[in-house]
Amino acid sequence: MVKVIKRKRTLAVTQWLKKEKLEQKTRYKKIVQEQDDLSPKREKWVAEFLDRIQTRGFNVHSDMLRKIDAKEIPKKPRRKFKVVF
Repeated sequence: MVKVIKRKRTLAVTQWLKKEKLEQKTRYKKIVQEQDDLSPKREKWVAEFLDRIQTRGFNVHSDMLRKIDAKEIPKKPRRKFKVVF
């Protein structure tokens, strides 16, 4: 059994926590919005990359290139592109 030590927060600490929580939510929403705004460019980058590895290939070792067949490329997921930050 875990014993929990009860502590009381002062009014100043409680107010600071509320303010900090609001600021963090605001920053998070801004980051998410920036990522959503970048989505069309990201789709273009992914398409260019997939085209490049199918036509030019990628380096397997030193100067050895390997082209990727279209059947080897996974299907695009139906969900929104997930960016971890």
